[in-house]
Amino acid sequence: MEKQQSNAKRFLDAFNNIDYFIKTRYNFNRAMGFSELIRKSVVLNYTIRKYEDDLIDYGRLRNAIIHNNNEDFVIAEPHDKVVEKIEYIEKLLTTPPKAIDTVARRDVHIISADKSMREVIKEIANSGYSNLPVYKNDELIGVANGQKILDSLGKFLISGGKAEVFLSSIKIEDMLSKLENSNYYFVAPASFTIEECLNEFNKNHKLLAILFTKTGEKNQMPLGIMTGADVLKANKILESN
Repeated sequence: MEKQQSNAKRFLDAFNNIDYFIKTRYNFNRAMGFSELIRKSVVLNYTIRKYEDDLIDYGRLRNAIIHNNNEDFVIAEPHDKVVEKIEYIEKLLTTPPKAIDTVARRDVHIISADKSMREVIKEIANSGYSNLPVYKNDELIGVANGQKILDSLGKFLISGGKAEVFLSSIKIEDMLSKLENSNYYFVAPASFTIEECLNEFNKNHKLLAILFTKTGEKNQMPLGIMTGADVLKANKILESN
């Protein structure tokens, strides 16, 4: 019968895997102390930022349970819950869940660039989704967002335009071309993880949606979409140990 690993052995294995993963992924000096490593990584990795205090505590605990840096000489056994949590964080870092498998909506409703604003508004109302990817000649040119459409209509009216003209004569392609920037959406490969998505939302507070295509190219059809409303769900997944 296989001997069950001690809590100390499980803890140290998870700790060492985390240490190795961070240094390897971000090309940090192998001699860097664990606390410094974590503090430098919080701006690079959402999971590390979320569990920063826990990880720094685990660095201190690691030093407390071994003698003279010899992992064969264990002088303390960590609690079950501590071991389970560090193993969970290790799993999130080394094999993070993909967003498209967990939080992304797969039934992406797309619209054509030549649709009038009236048609687009109806599509948004009928679909129940406020972010619809817009394609022209099989290539993404933007995302029709309900709030941005309302803002555009408001500016059009303020400039003296008529609502009927906006609804009937302006195409969604025309409206998108007049937006000041396109940083309200992001195109990511299907391999993108929850952690990577949360990083994008964290560094760009104007981001409304992440659209997933096979390799992150705009000339590919969407496989899924994640919006700001999904951030809470993504955070819960990171906490569900």
